[in-house]
Amino acid sequence: MPPLHDWALKPEEAVKVQAQLRQRLSLVWDDCEVTTIGGVDMSLTDDKAHAAVVVLRYPDLTPVEGVTADAPLVFPYVPGLLSFREGPAILAAWDKLQHRPDLLMFDGQGIAHPRGMGIASHMGLWLERPSVGIGKSRLYGQHSEPGPNAGDIADLIDPKTKQVIGAVLRSKERSNPLFISAGHSIDLPHTVTFVRACLRGYRLPEPTRWAHKFAAGEPLPFDDVDSGDQLALF
Repeated sequence: MPPLHDWALKPEEAVKVQAQLRQRLSLVWDDCEVTTIGGVDMSLTDDKAHAAVVVLRYPDLTPVEGVTADAPLVFPYVPGLLSFREGPAILAAWDKLQHRPDLLMFDGQGIAHPRGMGIASHMGLWLERPSVGIGKSRLYGQHSEPGPNAGDIADLIDPKTKQVIGAVLRSKERSNPLFISAGHSIDLPHTVTFVRACLRGYRLPEPTRWAHKFAAGEPLPFDDVDSGDQLALF
C-alpha cells in the first residue's frame, strides 16, 4: 500500500492533490465478494484525531473486530479538506486490524464534494478498498426532499455538471435523510444497495453507527472486547 502523498501540506497544496487523486478514482463495481464491511468514524480534540474502525460480518452485521488509533493534527481545519486532518489516524487504525474488510463505509462524503474527493474517496483510494461516503448533512449538491418513509430516496445533483453524484436517503421514518455517495471502486446503485442492507431501524447503517459508538468508547456487542485490538468471531 504505497503512500499517495505527504500529509504535511499547505491547504493550497492539498487542493492540488485532490485534483490529481480525483483522476484516479474508479466509480465502477467489479462484483467482488463482500463478506465483511468496515465502518470508520472519528472524534477530534484541539491537537489529536481519534479514529475508530469497526468490522462487521456481512450480511448478518455481527461485529468481528474493532480498533482505535490516535494521530496528531498536522493540518488546519479547512472545509472540504478534512481528510487531510483525519487520514493519518485512519491509517494508524487500519494498520492494527487483523481482518481487513472487503468494503468500507465512512462517516463523511465520497464524490459528493466540491472537488469530488471526500474522505471516503480519498481513503478508499489510499486503502485500495471499495468505499462509501455516508454524510449526516449535505456538503455539496442540490436535491429535492425524499419521501417521508424509510427507504425513500432522491437524487443528489452536481449544480455545475447537472450529473447525479449521490443519493439522499430517508433511512428512518421521521428522521433527517443521509447523503450517500460512492467513494472509490463502487457505483452509486451498489452504494445505495449496501447502505440499505446495513440499516437495522436506526438512522445510521450499522457499520458507521458502531464506529461512532466505538470512537466514543462504547464497547462492541460481543464478549472479550477491549478498546484496542479485538478478537475475531471467525
